[in-house]
Amino acid sequence: MTDVARIAADMNRLIEVDDRQGGHTSLASAALEKRAAVLAFQQKRASERVRRCLYALAAEFTTIAAWAYIDLRDLDAAQRHLHESSTFAGLSQDPPTAMRVWINMAMLAYQRKNWAEQLAAAQAAEAAAAACRDPFFGSMGRVRVALAHATLGDGKAAQRSLGAAQDALYRASDGERPRWTAFYGSAELNHLAAIVFSHNGQHAHAEARAHRALATIPPDFRRNRALATCQLALAQLRQGEPEQATQTASSVFTIMDGTHLPGRMRTLIGDFHRDLYRLAPSTSYARDWADRMREEWSRA
Repeated sequence: MTDVARIAADMNRLIEVDDRQGGHTSLASAALEKRAAVLAFQQKRASERVRRCLYALAAEFTTIAAWAYIDLRDLDAAQRHLHESSTFAGLSQDPPTAMRVWINMAMLAYQRKNWAEQLAAAQAAEAAAAACRDPFFGSMGRVRVALAHATLGDGKAAQRSLGAAQDALYRASDGERPRWTAFYGSAELNHLAAIVFSHNGQHAHAEARAHRALATIPPDFRRNRALATCQLALAQLRQGEPEQATQTASSVFTIMDGTHLPGRMRTLIGDFHRDLYRLAPSTSYARDWADRMREEWSRA
């Protein structure tokens, strides 16, 4: 195995750790250590093709670190690393790597509630070379645009972009793509559609899409299943079904099986907790929920 192939294999292992556990400090540190090794290797004599490949790997490792910091809720560190990643992606001249950076910038802007930047990054992803060449990547960009329009309150534009994302994914053929794209498919599209409909106030549609997502998210993607379950619980709660919603929300802890809850998930659980206590503060299931939440929070 060549040095570049070994580095790529290390990257895939870190992506698998992220899929199973979400972002944590040791993952961010490992990714940045690997990036340093890549940049050191870059100083050796290499062909232009190898240099571009190494820059793409540096961008990938930096993006993994940034994503870990998003889960850790250190959004300033995430922003810094994503800007670094964009530099490496540009030097790599690799369209899928650049696509990943734009998508992650849109995700980070969503977490920071910077709606204008979220839309700009999503539109950059939609217009990226990878999205123009491959409907699969086109779908990834368009669903991010849909989410950005929804957060800005433009429900019609959100629905149009969501429909375009669905059409593009339908047209996408099977093919070899980078390992980091494994999370995306009809399940993730339905999960993001649930968020779009939730922002649009269409909670019955949000519930239906969350159910569809959970029916097809692979078991190995435990964090994705837990996040979609959070969306399902919120959709049920906002339709006036607090007891059912509480049962659904409690299952998030079962899915995560006592492991650390990533920051984005803790935010969603916190949103659910506040809404539940506004709607049904004195019910027995709300009290049971509060006890379970305290227990899980103390371990997470």
